[in-house]
This record gives sequence, C-alpha cells and structure tokens, in this order.
Amino acid sequence: MSETPYTTPMAQPPIIPATMPVTDDISRHMQGVVYPLQLSFKLIALTTQVTVTDAAGRVVVHTNQKFFKFKEHVDVFGDRTRAVKLAEIKANKVIDWSARYNSTDASGQAIGSVGRKGWRSIWKAHYEVFNPEDNNPDFTISEENPWAKFMDGLLGGVPLLGMFSGYFFHPKYLAVSTDGRPVMRLTKLAAFFEGKFLIEKLDNMSPREELNLILSFFMLVMLERQRG
Repeated sequence: MSETPYTTPMAQPPIIPATMPVTDDISRHMQGVVYPLQLSFKLIALTTQVTVTDAAGRVVVHTNQKFFKFKEHVDVFGDRTRAVKLAEIKANKVIDWSARYNSTDASGQAIGSVGRKGWRSIWKAHYEVFNPEDNNPDFTISEENPWAKFMDGLLGGVPLLGMFSGYFFHPKYLAVSTDGRPVMRLTKLAAFFEGKFLIEKLDNMSPREELNLILSFFMLVMLERQRG
C-alpha cells in the first residue's frame, strides 16, 4: 500500500556529530568544585609550586615553575601529577606595569586575561580581568585593605617578626563584575614558611569565568609577592 500524502511524517531525531563534545574540558574540570578554595605555595623552595585545592581536598590547579619563570610563561595542570595540561598563561610583552597575562586552554582556546592597572596599583592593588575577545574588562580586582598588605610586607622582611606577620595582617582582594556584583574574594591566611590564601565564590559565573578569575588571582599573588 502506498503511503498517503496526508500522513504526518514521523519526526526524526537531530543528527549530532560524533565529534561534538557534550561539554568542553574546562567545564568538565570545574564541575563539582567545592568552595572555598585554598591557594598555597612554599615561600622557601628552589621551584615555585602553586596548588589550588577545593574544600573537599581535590586539586583544582597545580603549577610547577623554576626561578619565577611564571612571569613569562606558566603551565597549569589539573593535578599534582602534571599528567594533563589544563591551561597556560603567557605575558603579552616584557614584564612591566602594563603587561597582560593571557590564559588559554590545552587546545589553544582563550580562557581570558588579566592585567595590572598601572599607576593605580602603586598603593592599592587594582587588576582588570577580561573574558576572551573583550577589550573592556569584565571584572575588576581591587585590594580591600591596603594597609594590611603594607604592614604584612613591611614586617615580612624583618627577621623573626616576619615569621609572625601573616598571623596579624590578612590582605583581601575582591573581584567585582561590571554590573557591580562581588563574585570572588581572595584572603591571605596565617601560615609559617608558606603562602596560603582562601578563595571564596560570592556569585554565579560560567566555568571559564571561574577558572579565569582563579588564574587571575594566581597571577595577582605572584606579582604582589614580588612587590613585597
């Protein structure tokens, strides 16, 4: 029997290419991350190993750089084994006040970038964070209590007293979106012979924006450390 022309054809499911991922690597990696996060590194070491761990003990980001080469190029891994490269950070110029640090994932796709706001950061640290292909900043990171950093850096260089400065002064840095929403905060924690910071998530963001801000905080910590 021939098919009647008035019969409604059966709907066909959409054809999805086998190569189309359900989600990208960054989204997959950030899935299930439990805040707050802890960023830590040894103050006295031949290599700079920075680890970001979530509240459940899972490593979110790990780097291992020699002789502060992070200022030019940082390789970022998903765990301490360094078996899987998650991202990399590169400066767009020779390190100076106006350098921007660009982050890309393992496939070369942009995650975002961060740059210090020149003379505005002399007294109070101020950074601008950009999503991919944006010329205007999507987030700003500002120091909430500049006197705490000043005293922490001042006493940090004094023998014996420097061991205890971190227990009295706790610099804080707040990331705010362009619409005025506080989205993340970085707080220095008390620690002996170790840099230790807490990262709190204050509002919702996309996985790439989260990682962009985490990497931006990482660069902020390293750059502010060099400033003292």
